[in-house]
Amino acid sequence: MSEHSLSDQTREKLKKVSTASIATALFKRGLRNQFIQGVIPVAPKDENMVGPAFTLRYIPAREDRNPITVFRNPDHPQRVAVETCPEGHVLVMDGRKDARAATAGSILITRLAMRGAAGVVTDAGMRDAEGIGRLDMPAYFAKSSAPTNLTLHEALDINVPISCGDAPVFPGDIMVGDKDGVMVIPAHLADEIAEECTGMESFEDFVLEEVQGGAPIIGLYPATKDENLKKYEEWRSRTGR
Repeated sequence: MSEHSLSDQTREKLKKVSTASIATALFKRGLRNQFIQGVIPVAPKDENMVGPAFTLRYIPAREDRNPITVFRNPDHPQRVAVETCPEGHVLVMDGRKDARAATAGSILITRLAMRGAAGVVTDAGMRDAEGIGRLDMPAYFAKSSAPTNLTLHEALDINVPISCGDAPVFPGDIMVGDKDGVMVIPAHLADEIAEECTGMESFEDFVLEEVQGGAPIIGLYPATKDENLKKYEEWRSRTGR
């Protein structure tokens, strides 16, 4: 686990910023591959998903190791991950981008939600997606998939570094999901990214108002003209942003 904890203040800031702003802020710091590719919300939520990553790694299933009876084992990693993911964390699953089989279904994800998880992300499939989408807890997946995970996936490791949608995810990294998808913020950068993106969101709201009012984009976005910087400061004073 990361030695950097997620403060309540940073969590609240990240609930109000977009993954696009986070991607730009991370790119400024040389981080180009922090967006989980190929993942969408099971059902869009009004509030961002925010929480530290708790990971589960799947490998390709081998038939002699994955009969249906393995679920009788109380130490089965998929079940253990659901029962040990800490409150306020996001369960992130490495399904190798293979959505031909599910990595979890509505019963397990409902249990995760009841335990207070902040969300769940898989780069593979989920079964019973309609039920998962009705939960208040945000969930992200590649697509719906009816086959059980055992047909293609073997849950193997809990809370180890993984790949999810081609992005590296380390336990404790801060996951932020909105209607576009999911970003992975290295834990030690979370506070400064949250602060910077809060300012970026304010500026972009100002720019959007200007564009909707007919303003040209050159010199406005980015604000390379002093007159636009002055307008922005006046807008901030007027709106309290």
